[in-house]
Amino acid sequence: MKSPELATLEKDYWELESGVVRHRLNPKSFWIPDEDTRNNLHKGAAAKLLFMIENENENGEIHRGCERMWVIVLSSESNFYFGVLDSDLDSVESEIGSLQRGSKLWFKSEHIIAIDQPPAGYLKESYPDEFAS
Repeated sequence: MKSPELATLEKDYWELESGVVRHRLNPKSFWIPDEDTRNNLHKGAAAKLLFMIENENENGEIHRGCERMWVIVLSSESNFYFGVLDSDLDSVESEIGSLQRGSKLWFKSEHIIAIDQPPAGYLKESYPDEFAS
């Protein structure tokens, strides 16, 4: 596994947006889980993240949009989580750089805007290499 590194718009055509910053800007309308919960996810937890995605239209114009997508936690290292994207992109028809369902990525607790726990059967069926046992 490579060292923790966050994606950037310049290199990957997408990056993660901070849920903490969004919450600070709109505390009444943008709720996020508390810090302790976000800092203590375990393997198999689902974290919803904000993906800022950049793409080019047929006229060559660059557009940026934000999508909320689920990532399944596979492991953690230092203050990073490593996970697999468990959502399809809605804003574009094809993959963006290295981003598509099944892509593996690093993220931090500040990026988490929601948490869920998928059923064990779903995890084993969808990601047998990571959840076979």
